[in-house]
Amino acid sequence: MARTSIASTVTVLQMATSRAEKVMEFLTCVICQELYTDPCTLRCDHTFCRKCVTGYIQTRPDAVQSKTIPCAFCRQDTKVPDPSRPVEEWAGQIKPSIIIQGLIDTQESARRTTGDDSYNNCCLCDKLGETTPGTAWCSDCEESLCGRCSKIHHESSATGDHELCDLPGDVKVKKTRKVMCQEHKDKKVEYLCLDCIKSLCQSCCVVYHRKCDSVVTISSQMTRIKLGLSRKVNGLKKKLFGKSKKIEKQKSRVSEIKDNKASVKKHIRSTTNRLVEHIKHKEKKLLDELDTKTDTHISQVCAAIKLEEIEMQMYRQHCEFIDQALVSDCEMDLYDAYQAWESGAVELGDVRDTNTADTRRIDAIRFTPDTDNVQHILDDLQLGKIGVTYQTGTCRKSYPVMVDTTDGWMEEDVEEPDLHDVTVLLVNGIQTCVVTDAKNKFVKSFYTTNNQPCHSRLPLDDSPSGVTQLKENQVMVAVPDSSQIVTVEVIPDLVLLSTITTSKGYYSLAVLSPSSLAAGGSACVDILDMTGDVLRSVTTHNSETLFTYPAYMCVNNKGNILVSDWGKTSVTCVTSEGDVVWRYAPTGGKALSIPAGISTTKKGDIMVVDKDAETMIQLKETGEYVSDVITSQDGINQPLSLCIDKHDSVLVTCGREIKTFILT
Repeated sequence: MARTSIASTVTVLQMATSRAEKVMEFLTCVICQELYTDPCTLRCDHTFCRKCVTGYIQTRPDAVQSKTIPCAFCRQDTKVPDPSRPVEEWAGQIKPSIIIQGLIDTQESARRTTGDDSYNNCCLCDKLGETTPGTAWCSDCEESLCGRCSKIHHESSATGDHELCDLPGDVKVKKTRKVMCQEHKDKKVEYLCLDCIKSLCQSCCVVYHRKCDSVVTISSQMTRIKLGLSRKVNGLKKKLFGKSKKIEKQKSRVSEIKDNKASVKKHIRSTTNRLVEHIKHKEKKLLDELDTKTDTHISQVCAAIKLEEIEMQMYRQHCEFIDQALVSDCEMDLYDAYQAWESGAVELGDVRDTNTADTRRIDAIRFTPDTDNVQHILDDLQLGKIGVTYQTGTCRKSYPVMVDTTDGWMEEDVEEPDLHDVTVLLVNGIQTCVVTDAKNKFVKSFYTTNNQPCHSRLPLDDSPSGVTQLKENQVMVAVPDSSQIVTVEVIPDLVLLSTITTSKGYYSLAVLSPSSLAAGGSACVDILDMTGDVLRSVTTHNSETLFTYPAYMCVNNKGNILVSDWGKTSVTCVTSEGDVVWRYAPTGGKALSIPAGISTTKKGDIMVVDKDAETMIQLKETGEYVSDVITSQDGINQPLSLCIDKHDSVLVTCGREIKTFILT
């Protein structure tokens, strides 16, 4: 083998990073507290060393009796695929954790390249406890060999036909981990039973899996496994991106909460100050009234002194008594003076001047505090309430993070695309977005394969409108202008399967069952069979016309039809028999403008886009408003349709673009 071909059999390793140590804590078995050895993952997704699982089973007689493997972390049971085999072999039937083992291998590789040259040493000499630099590489055994062992390797009858190549001294080699069978210790695991989802050696294939239909080599599945892992990684990266955006929003919320706290404090103080000012105003009013009445009283008393000298001494004593009270800052002195007057301790004569006989005289001035009532008012005084709104567990407000934008334009387009409706399918593991382009008269599909964006188009004679998923790889498309419904296969490229002609043109479609579908037409929702014949028509309820332009619809998890109606500016939930379950048609500030695309989440929550308001609102399953979930500030402009995939990601069409959001 030429020296230049070594790159295909050996890997030049990168320097390990400091992050390796941080990862180690995630690669430690909770049972033995050591690095995973042959990690396996139970049904609850918790991972342990296979030997630790075996040891743990033997400490649980109840598990042996129930033929299950209990999780040492969460206690959830995992069913043993073949409990007839010895208990010691039960753990061997659990699927290996490829991701965890890959991380361990990566950590080991990184550690080895930080200065440990033992992995460039001869593997056979290593087994004998010697350290000899390797000079050759056996691609069959995936081992490095020194000159002496190379000759022995070449002369051996078992390895004589193996091809050796020179190993340059500056190349560090990475060994491929050999996984040996737990039962047949000398056999290498090279096969995979797709029926049992278990890795096997050749002997296991012959002994235990003769009747299985799908036993293949592991190497033949590498492309599929890598593709599946790539998709998983892409999905996790999207979720990671969504989580990071959510954290950013939550941090922003902390600042908003602090600002709101300061604002509420200011409001409370302002309210309190207003009340204090009001009390002070009442105080001033009382003092002014006291001053006025006191001045009047003094005037009357002084006039009486001049007119009634006979009672001068009595007046003098009385005036001194009152004057002392008046100049006192103590309110109780005034009150005592009044009490003395009222009690008759001070008596006035009956001598009156004829000029003052008709004058209404003040007997006394007093202040009677309404202490009990004021105290009661103060106890009951409520300056206001601190209101708190809570998110309910059944219908939590969602926050959007836009993770992707797909341009719906294709080279074959004559006009600016007008993406009218959208749905998402998972075809052979590939998520495929299918949209209808009304202006260019195309049905289009967009998908990613081998990390490359791809698309397909299916031209139609007239403009397509609504689209709905019929089967795992089939959709139905309404073509209202030609009164047709076409069935399209998605592979993920688009292939026209069939066309049916209907009695009228329909804008929207939703599959009710394998034998029936709902179709929205002019002022009606018809229930059709799969040949296009009308089984029944839903038009009125209690003599009221239900629909005007039911442009979008979907079916919820109870089999009811959710209709988004432009003309009635409403969302209506009806049964397939035509009974109205509820109607959402708010007025005022929450009134709908142009309700368009509608879909439901796995939990049953309803999402509706309002084109003119440029919002996507969330409703409860029972039709009550929850919140505005996506707005123009989140990046949607004139949204028209939406769909929700299996991961609850929301795809919204905006003109020629498809925007994907994760709801956090």
